[in-house]
Amino acid sequence: MAITLPSTAILGAGSMGGAILSGLLRPDVVVDGGIRVTNRTESKAVALRHGGVTSLATEIDPRANASAVAGARLVLIGVKPHMVVDLLREIGPVLDADAVVVSLAAGVTTATMEAALPDSVSVLRSMPNTPSVVGLGVTGLSAGSRSSDDDLALARALFEVVGDVVVVDEGRIDALSTISGSGPAYVFYLIERLQEAAVGLGFTASQAATMVQGTFRGASGLLAASDLLPADEAPAELRRRVTSPGGTTERAVAVLAEGGLTELFDRATAAALERNREIAAQG
Repeated sequence: MAITLPSTAILGAGSMGGAILSGLLRPDVVVDGGIRVTNRTESKAVALRHGGVTSLATEIDPRANASAVAGARLVLIGVKPHMVVDLLREIGPVLDADAVVVSLAAGVTTATMEAALPDSVSVLRSMPNTPSVVGLGVTGLSAGSRSSDDDLALARALFEVVGDVVVVDEGRIDALSTISGSGPAYVFYLIERLQEAAVGLGFTASQAATMVQGTFRGASGLLAASDLLPADEAPAELRRRVTSPGGTTERAVAVLAEGGLTELFDRATAAALERNREIAAQG
């Protein structure tokens, strides 16, 4: 079944904006009115001119951003946080009255964005993560004070082309970023450490990578396939099924628990949240 979205502009089609673009180019996604994207350089713009995408470079055309948003119902802001307000002021006069503007920028509040745009324009804030690049992302989405339920549904549909969406109050978006936003790094860090442990047991680096990365992929796949278990209970239940009483896994898990792994994750996510707030305050 095809997913239909209205005309869409992506301003700053870098890594995350580019990931969203890839999702929009899926065969089962139809974008009525077309897709327009911008980048600073012509070299980056050229690389995105495929699949009917209109790709503009601001170094060639200073009005590229304004041209991209003209007639666009959905406008995704993918520039760096310190550039967001100036960009919104630039495009504000040419946005359609019913445009829905969604920001990818960390630390820039919907109130700040609304102040830079005409009163008729709806604003939402998003926090996608890097697995969006392979269509397995998790995006946090928060509505602004002027956005309707329909606007929220439209933004949600946009991010669902690259994964799952969690709608939260804006006051929770920074906390969400410490879990799903930073979360891939935590997983990669665990993979690094477990591979090092495997090498320490005498396996080659290649063997360690095969074992550890295959195990993470398999465990994630098993979790995803556990439809009969409640989502909040599935990880614990699957762990119990691997952990035979009195066995080797039970002893290893006990060491992890005794080492304070739960408290360590609490401290790590709290540190990430504190840093997120520091960055927001600097902006």
